[in-house]
Amino acid sequence: MPAPPVDRPPEPPSGGAATAVSSADAGTAATAADAARAAAGLVRTTRGRLVWLGVCAVVLAVTCLASIAIGAKYIPLDDVVRALFDSGDANNQVIVGDMRVNRTLLGVICGIALGLAGALMQALTRNPLADPGILGVNAGAAFAVVLGVTLFGSMSLYGYIWFAFAGAALASVVVYALASVGRGQTSPVRLALSGIALAAVLLGFTQAMVIMDPQVLDVFRFWQVGSLAGRDVETVGSVLPFIVVGVLLALGLARTLDAMALGDDTAAALGVNVLLARVIGVLAVTLLCGAATAAMGPVAFVGLIVPHIVRAFTGPDQRWILPFCLVVSPILLLASDIVGRVVLSTGELQVGIVTTVIGGPVLIALVRRRRMVAS
Repeated sequence: MPAPPVDRPPEPPSGGAATAVSSADAGTAATAADAARAAAGLVRTTRGRLVWLGVCAVVLAVTCLASIAIGAKYIPLDDVVRALFDSGDANNQVIVGDMRVNRTLLGVICGIALGLAGALMQALTRNPLADPGILGVNAGAAFAVVLGVTLFGSMSLYGYIWFAFAGAALASVVVYALASVGRGQTSPVRLALSGIALAAVLLGFTQAMVIMDPQVLDVFRFWQVGSLAGRDVETVGSVLPFIVVGVLLALGLARTLDAMALGDDTAAALGVNVLLARVIGVLAVTLLCGAATAAMGPVAFVGLIVPHIVRAFTGPDQRWILPFCLVVSPILLLASDIVGRVVLSTGELQVGIVTTVIGGPVLIALVRRRRMVAS
C-alpha cells in the first residue's frame, strides 16, 4: 500500500541561495519595522512634551490671574476687572492695578530666573541637589546690601538693588577665579567648594556688620526674608534686561549641557569647548540669580525643586528641561506668594518663608530617594 501523502512546505527553487535571500529580506523588514516604531515613539514623546508644556502654560496664566485677584484684602472679582481697566473704586485701582500687577510681573520674571538658574547649576555641577546659592550668589548679594547700607545709610529699595546685583556678580567672578587657580581644569567640584567657602566668609562679615549697627539690621532683615511685596514698576524694569540676557544664554547652552552630562572628556571629544561653556553657564547663573536675588531678596528651594519636577515630564534632555523651567518655576513662586497672602488672618507671610516650608520636606525626600538608589 502506498504511503499517505505528507504535507510539507514547497522546496525553495534554488536551495541555499533562496534561503539567504529570504533571511536578508526578513532582516531588512525587521530593521525597517524597528525604525518605524522608534520614529513613532519619538513623535509621541515630542507630542506629549508639547502637550504638557501647553498645559503648564495654561496653569501659569491661571496662576497669574489668581495672583491679581487674590490678596490680603478681599476684592470681588468684578471690582478686580474694573480696577484693571482704570475704573471703579480708587483704592481698588491702587491695590490691583499697581501693587498686585507689579507683584505678579516680578514673580513671573524672578521665577523664570530662579528656575533656569537652578537647572543650569545642576547641569554644570552634575549634582541634582545643587542650588544657585552654591556659587555664593546669595551671600555676595547680602554682603553688598549690608555694606551699602553701612556706608550710605538708609536707602530705598531701588537703591540697594544695584548693590545686591553687584555683590552677586562679584561673588560669582571670585568663585570662578578660585576654582581656576592651581593645576588642572576648572571642575564642578572645585566650583562647588569655592562657592561654599566664599559664602561662609561673606556670611561672617555680613553678620559682624549687622550686629554692630541696628539700622543696618532693620534694613537687612526686611530684604533677607525674600518678598515680592512693596516692589514697584521701577524694580521690574531694572532687573528685566539682565534676566532676558540670562535666559537667552541659558537656552543657547541646552545642547552643550547634554554633551557635558557625559563628562568633560566626552564632551570635548564631541567638539564642545568645555571651558567656554562653563564660563557662559556661570555668567548666565550670575545674571539670573543675581537679578532675582537683588529684586526680592534670597528665596530658597525654587531653583532646587523645579528641575526635579520638570524631569518627570521631559527626562534628562536639557532642550526640554530649560523651556519647562521657564513655565513651571513662576507657577511655584506665584502660588507660594498667594498662599503667603491668605494663610494668616492678619498680615502676610513672605514668599521666602513659604518656599522654605515647602522646599524643606522636598529636599529631605530627594536626599532619601538618592540614598535608597545608591544603596
